[in-house]
Order: sequence, then C-alpha cells, then structure tokens
Amino acid sequence: MKIINFAETNSVLNQYVAEIRDVEVQGDRMRFRRNIERIGEIMAYEMSKELKYSAKQVQTPLGIASVSTPDDDVVIATVFRAGLPLHTGFLNMFDRAGNAFVSAYRYYKDKECRTVDVHIEYIATPDLSGKTLLLVDPMLATGESMELAWKAFLTKGVPAKLQIACVIASQQGVDHLQRLFPGDGVTLWCAAIDPELNERSYIVPGLGDAGDLAYGDKM
Repeated sequence: MKIINFAETNSVLNQYVAEIRDVEVQGDRMRFRRNIERIGEIMAYEMSKELKYSAKQVQTPLGIASVSTPDDDVVIATVFRAGLPLHTGFLNMFDRAGNAFVSAYRYYKDKECRTVDVHIEYIATPDLSGKTLLLVDPMLATGESMELAWKAFLTKGVPAKLQIACVIASQQGVDHLQRLFPGDGVTLWCAAIDPELNERSYIVPGLGDAGDLAYGDKM
C-alpha cells in the first residue's frame, strides 16, 4: 500500500488540521465540520490526479473545445456518523459520484474500556463492481473499523480501484492497513499520522472523538 502523508508538505491543509486539533477552536462545531470538509476537498483534488482521463469535445457558444476529463466511475463511501463531513468535502469535488454508507460503531467489551470491538449493522450502496471506490473516514485508529467497512462493501461488488482517505491516522492503523493491502494497488491518503494509541484506542495526540466534535455528545 502506498502512503501519502500531507503533513510532510507545506500547504493550507495544515492550518485546517491545526484548527480541528485545537481545544480552543473545537467548541465551534460548524467550524470543525467545515474544516473537515475543506480537508476532504483538498484530498479529493489531489486524488483526482490519479484517475484515468481522456479528451472529450465540448460545444461552446463559439466553437468546439477539447477537454481532458476523468473516465472513472467514482463511488464515495463513508462510515456513519463521523465520516459525513469528510464525505461532503469529497462530494463537493466529485459531484457526479455515487455514494455508499455503512454504519459501524465501536464498543468496549470490558469495564476497563481496554478491549475494543467494532459492530456493523447497516449498509446502503450502489453496485460497486468495476467502480473506483474512495473509502473516507476521518479517524484511522486501530484500522479494524476500516477493514470491516471494506469487507462490508465487498458484499456489494468488487471495485476496480480502491483509494482510502483519513484525516488523522495512528501508525498502528497505517500498519494494519499495510498488512491488509500489500503491494501498490491501494493508496492511503492521510492529513497527518500520529505515533500511538492510548489504552482506550484513541489516537494520541489526535483530536478526540470526531463524531462528537462534529455533531455533539452521544449517549
């Protein structure tokens, strides 16, 4: 698996990452969601360079213009609920894309909140056979929920290409996906990669719970 870490280069994306991490800014949910969207828009633009293109003829009021546009049949897939702002950012750029959603949540199997499991209970997607699937989720912690989401989507067809995007990844999550996707057929796009997980499998330094920051606390 190829790894793209945007934090290794200087761009305005780093400002948006700084704000979603900042406890002084996180209280503004609308700004948090919008920053996640903007990160998604930048990632989608960079990802668009990896698609296949061909020249098409476009009729203008004054003549014919030749324009090179993408040929991939793109589907954007995300995990409820934290993934919705990132999904929106990608959809803002790939506005003709199909859309796929899966409901996955993690829960602790012990009172000490140290043993984590992931449960999937809902999926809605078009046929993914032969498509270019962009699997986007803001947080890549252990990588297990991303793996389960991928396996759930595979029940609806095998995509021709897979691109994965997250905002904050842990090194452990990156390592997990590298084992899952050996070779160079899949690319993981990250706004930043953090060094570790804590005892509750939260990314450190991370940013906290992306879903809660975007939409409020849950019961």
